Amino acid sequence: MHSRAERRLPPVTAVSLALATAASLSLTGCAATPAADTVTVLNSATDTAEHSANQKFFDRCARPLGLKVEQISVPADQVASKALRMASSKSLTDILELDGSELPQFAGTEGLRPLKDVGVDTSGFSGSATSLGSHDGTQYGIARSVNSLALIYNTRLLKKAGVEPPTTWAELKTAAKKMTHGSTYGMAFSASPNADGVYQFLPFFWSGGGDEAKLDNGKGEAALQLWKDLVSDGSASKSVVSWNQQDVNDQFVAGRAAMMINGPWQVPVLSAQKKVDWAVARIPVPEAGQDAIPPIGGTVMAVPKNEDRSREKNAGKILNCLNSQKNQLQWGESVNNVPTRAAAARAYAEQNPKLAAFADLVTTARSRTAEVGTRWPVVGDALAGALQSVLTGRTSPEQALHRAQQQASTGK
Repeated sequence: MHSRAERRLPPVTAVSLALATAASLSLTGCAATPAADTVTVLNSATDTAEHSANQKFFDRCARPLGLKVEQISVPADQVASKALRMASSKSLTDILELDGSELPQFAGTEGLRPLKDVGVDTSGFSGSATSLGSHDGTQYGIARSVNSLALIYNTRLLKKAGVEPPTTWAELKTAAKKMTHGSTYGMAFSASPNADGVYQFLPFFWSGGGDEAKLDNGKGEAALQLWKDLVSDGSASKSVVSWNQQDVNDQFVAGRAAMMINGPWQVPVLSAQKKVDWAVARIPVPEAGQDAIPPIGGTVMAVPKNEDRSREKNAGKILNCLNSQKNQLQWGESVNNVPTRAAAARAYAEQNPKLAAFADLVTTARSRTAEVGTRWPVVGDALAGALQSVLTGRTSPEQALHRAQQQASTGK
């Protein structure tokens, strides 16, 4: 299953215009078309296996309540536009599952119901997961599992080189250089000019003190310089500027990268292949003892406002059941994502020790929209441009982030 964090969003201007229209319609939920005992869900579970797995959990929660759940699934990059079209015809579903980075755009229309108003229990969740589903201090969405990034490494190549998994940036540069030989690079990451590249850069940018609200605060340059150094000294391929996250995983599985930055959505492929023995570690940080700050990714389920409050309450009951500790743990294990209830996350780490690093990193992860809200698409584009200009040798990190801040401030 691919990370919801890596999908591209619709152009911000188009979304803003459409949301302005939807706001006047109050994003009103389903009219009287669905049966009273049916809860409808709009999501991106177009994959047959994922759709069936979702339905299994929906049915488990609905039957004891005398309810049914019907899914409407569209490709991930079409969920937002589909929701807007349904809102305009007053046929929006009872539950809307969005990428976490899209939530502020919908919550800002005041068309989503605060979860507490529909009886959803939001206690016991990790702070990062709560942030992912919140806008302006109010929680509108709930994530039953989340993902992030970690350092995945080839255990045989590290052992052969006599190095331990790096924990600091200095150790990372040393280890990557030592394991670079022949057709194998020591390190691989995505620096593509889109959401994939930015998502992979954020753990380094944030851990170094970078600020998405002020890109040129003087602290994000070190992370850009680190990536530039890895490419310049040959420890990482120059092709990282065009690789997406799947390309990075392909390089790793083929033995052409000893280490990579990637997420748990690659676990099914990694587990199915026999060529590479792999393990997961935390992402290196500038100085020993610091906590890595990766982005948190995943989808959140929200409840659109509905003139029929009983439908909202039924949606809330389904969300409560889906997010019980037992159901979160089982769902997380089925999709290789970390449950968002703290107790379920601890159980996940204990039962899946190979993936425990992901569970640890989620506790310090941040939402991309927590600080800049609906401005994130513009900020993300600006950061992507900075990555490209530095790694292709066109500008210095300082110049790139100064230009990125101008772009983020003006939108052009």
